[in-house]
Formats: sequence, structure tokens, C-alpha cells
Amino acid sequence: MFTIDAHLDLSMNAMEWNRDLRNTVFDIREREKGLSDKPDRAKGTVAFPELRKGNVGLVVATQIARYVAPNNPLPGWASPEQAWAQTQGQVAWYQAMEACGEMVQINDLASLEKHLALWSDTTIPNEQKAIGYILSLEGADSIVTVDHVAKAYEYGLRAIGPAHYGPGRYAQGTDATGGLGPQGRNLLKEMERLNIILDATHLCDDSFWEALDHFHGNIWASHNLCRSLVNHNRQFSDEQIKELINRGAVIGGALDAWMMVPNWVRGVSTPENMNCNLEVMLDHLDHICQIAGNANHIGIGSDLDGAFGKEQSPYDLETIADLQKIPDMLLKRGYSQEDIEKVMHGNWLRFLRNAWK
Repeated sequence: MFTIDAHLDLSMNAMEWNRDLRNTVFDIREREKGLSDKPDRAKGTVAFPELRKGNVGLVVATQIARYVAPNNPLPGWASPEQAWAQTQGQVAWYQAMEACGEMVQINDLASLEKHLALWSDTTIPNEQKAIGYILSLEGADSIVTVDHVAKAYEYGLRAIGPAHYGPGRYAQGTDATGGLGPQGRNLLKEMERLNIILDATHLCDDSFWEALDHFHGNIWASHNLCRSLVNHNRQFSDEQIKELINRGAVIGGALDAWMMVPNWVRGVSTPENMNCNLEVMLDHLDHICQIAGNANHIGIGSDLDGAFGKEQSPYDLETIADLQKIPDMLLKRGYSQEDIEKVMHGNWLRFLRNAWK
């Protein structure tokens, strides 16, 4: 089944992990054997061949570069200008992948419909199809000034998550507290003017509610799960989920194990001993469906290889191609064929067609 994944850090993997994603996952793992600079070396799950094998023909692909103030212990860049430059290198990589036919940017309704027509043509093998990508910025720290938003829109940026982890320049993220402030509100105003999607993922509770009060455009949550199942501020409370549903949002289910199961200990827990499999992600998505009363607000936003690999992914997922196990799992849960198609691609497509009409 045609599949959309609403959150993949492809350029980060290419630029910072030095992965040539044109190679298979297994070739990349082989090349990384013996490396220890990253916790997930030789454990990756995402590359172009596996995306095509799994019929994942459209993704939301990120730029990401955090600014860190002198007292911020998180990894990142010492100035917004350096962070901006890092994101420009990431754009250059996407453009290089377009130039060699591996990817194609999807940034409006016409390019979306053209791309869907290509991927629905079964006479052309997937190996000959470019992977479509919608460009998103995860954490807005690299936006040097609000004027830079228009520059980013020109090269194709279509969604922004104002925060990532910790405190940010425009909003506060996971494990932080506090609101947007004037800069954040100005960012939202400019996003709304340009019809840039607000990604509510990673906003701390204070910033989440303030953002929804001030932003009147299109909102999604590319990769998030439920606080009632795993009690952490990274997750959405039922009240937040209800508000997102009221705003017409789609929430993408993430596959980072620490978000999926309670009491995960990084570097100690394993997917096997925590019984973390793909069904657990579906438990979270099903919870959202119970709140909504329908399956119109869920999708996939895997975050696979988002600075973790197989050591922190569902044990029944070897590569991203295994997302194709999900339709049968949903069928066994009693989901209709129509609802299964909504989860795999339909809800994201409805959202985009409405946002870009």
C-alpha cells in the first residue's frame, strides 16, 4: 500500500551521520561496523532502496540545527547564523538528490498530484521513481530573523516545528517550560501569512497552548504519541489531542521506543525485553481514534533513524520497509480497508489537499 511517512531526518543522516542513503540499509550498516561516534552506528533502518521497497513514496523530510546558548548542555550550534548555515547545507543535499533523480520536492498541489500519479502507475517499478519530499524545519532556532522565513519558503520550506528539545529562540520544547514570547508570536504570524504548516510536535505544554491561541493556519503533529500511555511531557495529553482534532490536525505515530513504552532506560532497555513492537505504536494511534471517534486524525510519522536505530525501534522492524506490516495489523484490529488507507496515506493527503487548495 502506498505509504506516507511524515517525519524522517534524511539530511541529518546524510550530513552528520555521513550516510549515503542511495545505498541499502545493509550496506550502510556494513560500512559503519566498528564506529562508535554515534549510539546507533551499524543499526540504521532507513535508506532509499528500503523506502522504495516499502512503497514509501512520499515523506516529510527535515532540516534540523539547534542553537544552544552558553548555559545549554544540549548539542548544537553557538549562533543562529551557524545553525542557519547548517540547514543550508542540508538543503544543498536535498537538491543534490533531486539532481541525480533520487528525490523530488513536493511543495504545492500540482506537484503533489503529479507525484501521486507517478507512484500509482504500476507499470513503472519503484526503483525508477523519485521519492517525494515535503521540506520541514524541526526547531526554528536556525531562523536568524523572522525575515528568513520567506527566504526558506522560496527554497521550498512548507512546515515548521517552532521548538525541539529544551529552550528555544521562538518556543520552548521537550523538557522545557514557558511560552513563545514576542519573537515566537511574530514567527507564527509570518508562517500564517505564507501558509506554512505549524508542526505542534515537541512544543512544551505552555508553548503548545499559546501557539494554538495565536496561529490560525494549518496544524499537524508529524511524530507524536500519547501521554496517557507513556507519561512524559514529550507526549500529548488527551486535552491536547482533542484540541488538535478540533483544529483538523493529523498526528503521526512515532517509532522511537522510549516514547512507545513506559519506563524505557536508554542504553539499558531493549525492544525485546520491553515488549516494544509495532503493535504498541498502534495502541497509541488507536487511543487517538477513541478520542476522535474515527480514524481521520492518525497517520505515520516514524522518526526512524532520528538519532536512534534498531536498538531503540520496534523489534519486529528490520527496516522502514516493514511499515507494510501495519495494514494487516490494523485489519486484525477491525479497521476497515478505508480506514487503513487513511492511516497509511489518506489522512495526510486530505490534510495537504486542504492546506494547499
